[in-house]
Amino acid sequence: MEKHWQAGEKSYGREAYMAYVSEGLGNLLDWNEVMKFQRKNGSLFNSPSTTAAALVHNYDDKALDYLNMVVSKFGGAVPTVYPLNMHWKLSMVDSLEKIGISRHFSSEIEGILDMAYSFWLQRDEEIMMDVATCAMAFRLLRMNGYDVSSDELSHLAEASNFHNSLQGYLNDTKSVLELYKASKVSVAEHELILDNIGNWSGSLLSEKLCSEGVQGLPNLEVEYAVKFPFYTTLERLDHKRNIEHFDARGSHILKTECLPYGINQELLALAVDDFTFSQSIYQDELLHLDRWVKENRLDQLQFARQKLTYCYLSAAATIFPPELSDARISWAKNGVLTTVVDDFFDVGGSKEELENLIALVEKWDEHHKDDFCSEQVRIVFCALYTTVNQLGSIASAVQNRDVKNHLIEIWLLLLRSMMTEAEWQRSQYVPTMEEYMTNGVVSFALGPIVLPTLYCVGEKLLGSAVKNQEYSELFRLMSTCGRLLNDSQGFEREGSEGKLNSVSLLGLHSGGSMSIEAAKNAIQKSIVASRRDLLRLVLKEGTVVPRACKELFWKMCKILHLFYFRTDGFSSPKEMASAVNAVINEPLRLSS
Repeated sequence: MEKHWQAGEKSYGREAYMAYVSEGLGNLLDWNEVMKFQRKNGSLFNSPSTTAAALVHNYDDKALDYLNMVVSKFGGAVPTVYPLNMHWKLSMVDSLEKIGISRHFSSEIEGILDMAYSFWLQRDEEIMMDVATCAMAFRLLRMNGYDVSSDELSHLAEASNFHNSLQGYLNDTKSVLELYKASKVSVAEHELILDNIGNWSGSLLSEKLCSEGVQGLPNLEVEYAVKFPFYTTLERLDHKRNIEHFDARGSHILKTECLPYGINQELLALAVDDFTFSQSIYQDELLHLDRWVKENRLDQLQFARQKLTYCYLSAAATIFPPELSDARISWAKNGVLTTVVDDFFDVGGSKEELENLIALVEKWDEHHKDDFCSEQVRIVFCALYTTVNQLGSIASAVQNRDVKNHLIEIWLLLLRSMMTEAEWQRSQYVPTMEEYMTNGVVSFALGPIVLPTLYCVGEKLLGSAVKNQEYSELFRLMSTCGRLLNDSQGFEREGSEGKLNSVSLLGLHSGGSMSIEAAKNAIQKSIVASRRDLLRLVLKEGTVVPRACKELFWKMCKILHLFYFRTDGFSSPKEMASAVNAVINEPLRLSS
């Protein structure tokens, strides 16, 4: 590792480094100064060799006790670092999550995180004295629902503080990367510590990539983290990338390897089997969905975009466990239907046809074969009717209560909100921002995709939970992110079509005092705030909506951030086709 070492430099980081390598320096060091770095267990840096060197030059009872303990435990061949217990365990949890097999070790992971949380609350030096361990613990604990404060990272809020640490002196990219990842799991606007860490660590990583390159880590890992924040990633895509680049030799942590080779090999084999088996399930499901599209004649609707594979990608890449087939099918089918209905209201249907469709959904079982004013309406309604009834039966069986009427209600709300927007456009009515957003969170059409799927993830979702404010807020925050992301990226396209959106409305209602760029910046701030609030609610413990259900709102939020990352949603065919193939079709390509 490159060291920030200049002649005559005096810093805590340099002193710590000199103490860390003290076994090779003998009488060149002031051993009383070296002993400043002694830990509660008697060691220096949990290193038997460094501790032994210190003991030779400066007798200490605690250091001797530590060495006797290590020798009695391991005999003559002691490890280079001991204990590395918490870092090793957290790295194991992180690896299991990154390669998509953490669900197979849920009880073991819970035990590790419970222990880490106890250490965190005690500010135990095993976590707090190592930058990478501290950052990783914060990220993993927070993302798994533990109440951890970013205040504990305040000592790293400024780049100068990091550079003055041992890891900073060693120019340890792994520690910077862990801090950068930790900074992204912000759940409140006032978490300025995380914002500061994200700013300087992101800049430092970018500088490393542009100049000297990255030492000790694959460039790809750093590039990916900087390019794609975790809220713009799809789990199964990440799993595949991580499996294909998995280093079975282990991750180096200063003097040691973090995960032993044998364990890594076993984890890799399990991940490969799991991913390969999942792909076979995904391929069968996609064939089923393709037949469903044809059976319902949706491919005959000339006005409708054919987005089946994209809709299924968003399901398979996030609701990835093989056993959640019903959830993926529900998500994908409703995704296709919302695309069809959206296109019907946008370009495909006349006013009479739109009113006819809504009237048919209101009648539902009481509709008559002569009620259709056109063949287009017949195809759209029959597909809706058949599919919602089928999915409703499946969801009702899982929930042990009838939920079909709720699914119909979700669709009715969507159709009515779309009709409201169509009427606004026909009459050239300019809504207020409040009117626009109240209607827009429904008309963005995430309700029929996400809400029915909540019934299919294996958790009981009570009727009281569905009526609870928390459920409504989860939906509002997710849909707000989607609506505003769409508006920000699709502003020019929608403007050319004569449509208003939140960007243009901000400008109009400002009386011309707000530029388009300023409006986009305001929208971006709202997106960030909604995303943070959503994540906070998803991670909050003791809520009425089960965690597995809440996570679907977050998964959709991530999908939206990826789809609208650079362009206007579905308008990046090459990237989306590549993602579809990676998750569903292309086998793993393991590095030799």
